[in-house]
Amino acid sequence: MKKRYSHLIRPLFLMIDILIINLMVYSISDAEYLNTAFLTYISLFWFVSSFITGFYKVYRFTKSYRVFPLLVRQFFLFILGYFTYFGIFREGDIVGNQTHVLASIIFGIVVAKFLSFYVLKKYRSFGKNYRNVVVIGEDDTSKKITKFFQDKKDLGYRYIGFFSDEKTEKNDCLGNIKESASYILKNDIDEVYCVLSQLKEAQVKEIKKASNQNNCAVKLIPNANELYNKNVSAEFYHDSTLILNVKKLPFELSENHFIKRLFDIFFSIFVCVFVLSWLVPVLWVLIKLESKGPVFFKQKREGLNGIQFVCYKFRSMSVNKLADVLHATKEDVRITKIGAFLRKTSLDELPQFFNVLKGNMSVVGPRPHMNLHSQQFEKEVRNYIKRYAVKPGITGLAQVSGYRGEIQKKADIKNRVRLDIFYIENWSFLLDLKIITQTFFNAFSKEDKAY
Repeated sequence: MKKRYSHLIRPLFLMIDILIINLMVYSISDAEYLNTAFLTYISLFWFVSSFITGFYKVYRFTKSYRVFPLLVRQFFLFILGYFTYFGIFREGDIVGNQTHVLASIIFGIVVAKFLSFYVLKKYRSFGKNYRNVVVIGEDDTSKKITKFFQDKKDLGYRYIGFFSDEKTEKNDCLGNIKESASYILKNDIDEVYCVLSQLKEAQVKEIKKASNQNNCAVKLIPNANELYNKNVSAEFYHDSTLILNVKKLPFELSENHFIKRLFDIFFSIFVCVFVLSWLVPVLWVLIKLESKGPVFFKQKREGLNGIQFVCYKFRSMSVNKLADVLHATKEDVRITKIGAFLRKTSLDELPQFFNVLKGNMSVVGPRPHMNLHSQQFEKEVRNYIKRYAVKPGITGLAQVSGYRGEIQKKADIKNRVRLDIFYIENWSFLLDLKIITQTFFNAFSKEDKAY
């Protein structure tokens, strides 16, 4: 996996802006504003409103004058939220300095916005925070794009070269189009620009496949037929050149990772405090009374990017040598009486909320398999490795859709992977809530594979 840090820029700017808001309020030193309730409200409202308005969606190619509409949208919503606080929580009170505090916040944010915009450009002009780009195909538009990359050093694009089937003696020609996919896989390329007028559909698919494997962004230099494709969005480079951006999957957006992680932390803390705090001692006694061995079962599983971690469960079997190689089967003699109940209700999975807090897992995601089985499935099941793009989950779409427990035939794992890939490509916060709700109700229903 490439080590790219650009995804940290937006969260950093968000944190800086929230810090500025708090510092501006602190500088006024008015007790009406300098209190936990107001500062918490105003910080949370800025956080939420910035996602609604897309305030931090400023790209390398964004012109400075396009920052103004972002500021107008954000402050329009923020000002409404600002005065709403006094209308709801201080109704009937006369609170002075309202305009003074608001003006200070606006001034601080505007200065920070433009300062960060120009500082980042200057930083990139020194060859920092760059992206390696290649162009596949050559026409008049691609030549404009190439010149744009070479002239605008402050945008942080490092042009490597182009691929073309036309005979050329240009030094920046990297080979023919057929060689481009192999080049993308073997080199540290961040963005690939495809000239659609020069490429066949099969070639574009092959380039997209190679780019996905190497975590590259794919951009399309369009022909007329591509302008109405719902899977792309239009961008203008230097106001005149139209580029079609292949829409990113949900987990390619850093803000979605942030939202999911924030929910994981709060939900896990809730479960640990209000459920596990009393359930662990009770199950400790019951498990120990029935069989010898530890209360918690620990097993290595593969997580994000295939990195191994120790997964926790309540022990539901008597201690045995086959625990790490053999799935539980129906009427498995290894399963204890209390273990059968735990597995039936999925309570044996609850210690994995500790994994979630540690950052190894998420509440919702593809279920992690035994390492031995994962190695087998990687070879046998198409797209299995794509599951490693996100953290494994305590529950998942495949599990609430009936695919849980023992894998009896190849179709079982294929359907699980199919649903896992669907979840990754179509993730939303509401989908997570739906899966969690369904998991809760499934715990009280009779499932044939819950053993």
